[in-house]
Amino acid sequence: MAFADYTSQGAVAVITLKNPPVNALGLGLRAAIADGVERAANDASIKAIVLVGSGNAFCGGADVSEFGLPAMSASPSLWDLFALIENSPKPVVAAINGLALGGGLEMAMACHYRVAAASAQLGQPEVKLGILPGAGGTQRLPRLVGVERALNMIVSGNPVSARELAATQLLDATTDGDVLAAAVALAGRIIAEKMPLKKARDITLDAANAEALLKFSRGAVAPLAKNYPAPLKCIDAIEAAILKPFDEGMKIEQSLFIELMNTTESKALRHAFFAMRAAAKIPDVPGSTPLRPIKSVAVIGAGTMGGGIAMNFVNAGIPVTVLETTQAALDKGLGTVRKNYENTLKKGRLTQEEFDKRIKQITGTLSYDDLNSADLIIEAVFEDMQVKQQVFEKLDQVAKSGAILASNTSTLDVNRIADFTQRPQDVIGLHFFSPANVSKLLEIVRGAKSAKDVVATSMAVSKQIKKVGVISGVCDGFIGNRMMNSYFRQMELLLDVGALPQQIDQALEKFGFAMGPFRVSDLAGNDILWYIRKRQYVEYPDRVFSKTPDRICELGRFGQKTGAGWYDYKPGDRAAIASDLVSNIVLEESAKLGLARRKISDEEIVQRALYSLINEGARLLEEGIALRASDIDVVYLTGYGFPDFRGGPVFYADTVGLPNILRTMREFAKGYQPDAWEPAPLLKQLAAEGKTFGGLGNPS
Repeated sequence: MAFADYTSQGAVAVITLKNPPVNALGLGLRAAIADGVERAANDASIKAIVLVGSGNAFCGGADVSEFGLPAMSASPSLWDLFALIENSPKPVVAAINGLALGGGLEMAMACHYRVAAASAQLGQPEVKLGILPGAGGTQRLPRLVGVERALNMIVSGNPVSARELAATQLLDATTDGDVLAAAVALAGRIIAEKMPLKKARDITLDAANAEALLKFSRGAVAPLAKNYPAPLKCIDAIEAAILKPFDEGMKIEQSLFIELMNTTESKALRHAFFAMRAAAKIPDVPGSTPLRPIKSVAVIGAGTMGGGIAMNFVNAGIPVTVLETTQAALDKGLGTVRKNYENTLKKGRLTQEEFDKRIKQITGTLSYDDLNSADLIIEAVFEDMQVKQQVFEKLDQVAKSGAILASNTSTLDVNRIADFTQRPQDVIGLHFFSPANVSKLLEIVRGAKSAKDVVATSMAVSKQIKKVGVISGVCDGFIGNRMMNSYFRQMELLLDVGALPQQIDQALEKFGFAMGPFRVSDLAGNDILWYIRKRQYVEYPDRVFSKTPDRICELGRFGQKTGAGWYDYKPGDRAAIASDLVSNIVLEESAKLGLARRKISDEEIVQRALYSLINEGARLLEEGIALRASDIDVVYLTGYGFPDFRGGPVFYADTVGLPNILRTMREFAKGYQPDAWEPAPLLKQLAAEGKTFGGLGNPS
């Protein structure tokens, strides 16, 4: 494979990067660029060099899959390549035709001149992988855009448009036209006018106000980055750019980069990066599978979930028809959608033109007949199999041939739902998470008869509406909720033996969860979980549950929507207030069971919570419900508030050590309700063989 093309336009050599999709700087591309630069240097007819990307990207940065491997430091390394470019005796111009991120921007900064498409996005996103720019980014960017702007770009990791950077020394020109042509023209002028070889390293930074700016930055970043070492290390590296000579600053940057790369946090964030990529790959569904066109969508149900689902498609420019049973319900649902868009408009995140367009793309109806032209129909009605049956039998009558019929069920059997139709091959589960227009996760539940093109189209749709799609097989609760049911059950059983809701929530939030289980339950609605439990009492008669959650629900304490749940709430305020009533109910239930309450440590709470998730996750892998271990992590990172710096439940399990988890589970099994701690066979097998979940398959 040729990683770069070398051509010439008169006295200008053009090196075109060819490593799709984003021209990542793997060893092959690095070597090809270096060869091109040296070839140009040795050709007397060539007076200047232009680097340009193929496709829509200049360069997306280093090849993260090489991190920790010999290829990362193999010659030419990034540092070797950028030194070669910077020290070229002939001017090198970067033609930034699209994305220039991470190592891609660092390479551009090593060039002597830079021309960018006005729409190009430039950034240093390394902090989002728990590291910092390690090939000169923290040293060159402050010199080219100023310390304050560099701090913002590097510490946030967010890209900035070339238009915003046009007045800085980073860019010599921006254009709305052909970037390569503009870069070649600039190269010609450099040759003709004998312009100097500008090097970012030669720029001297003004350190006069640096101390105050750095102090302010550390103070602002520290509270937000307590679980993330990289942001503060970024500031340390930028401080070196201000106070130290360039070469010394480079050494400090590289030392900090290596230090961060070896942290658990960075390993976790990089794992998540690759896991999300891997989730889109379906082993038996080739990437070349023809997709069904999705040009119009229908949603059945205009409630909170249905309205949120509809917004996803409208936001992607796909018109949506929403069906309800009564005009009042339809008006209420569409009114909520409109209000959501009005709030976004007021915040300046939507233009009036965009607002008008989105409102026009969503229509309501009371008739199933109006769904007969939809390419995709998503049911979002009450979580009851009889209700689902009525909906899908009706859809089977009215939906056009080839339409995909999807259920938003969170727990029910998609195979049964599919069999309510004469076209089970067209049926699939698309489980959105609340709030559906915000949550990133989409569980794609593949039925036994779901056609491969339906599965492939569903995955493509998830990307189109900016969701992270994860394939799940059919079981009670699929991946996320099946594991969550074990987690909730274990936390509720802890109430019986000595804990209180607020202690459990605080322990798990301290661990890094966005919200503890009882605050989550109050937010989602305790009645929803009550309904699921009542079904499970029938389906799993031998399974023991705490009685406390039912007592809470019997009092009508369904959470925030009723002003009371596991916690008390003041009108108009979502702050959770510990409830004496709930505490008394917890104590009463312990007394009824004849249990002597004991002190529960935060460590035990976290272990019981995490190990229940991990054990159920192992069962999902055994049963083939989850395709790969990393998919479980993606589900929990994107849909359940699991802390990303922990990498997800199964990544976390590997960091703790499976034999250690198994040993602790066996201790738990000696206590209350030991059946909850029967280890999954896969967990026992991996622990016995000294293996890890990660060893089941590399998500990269």
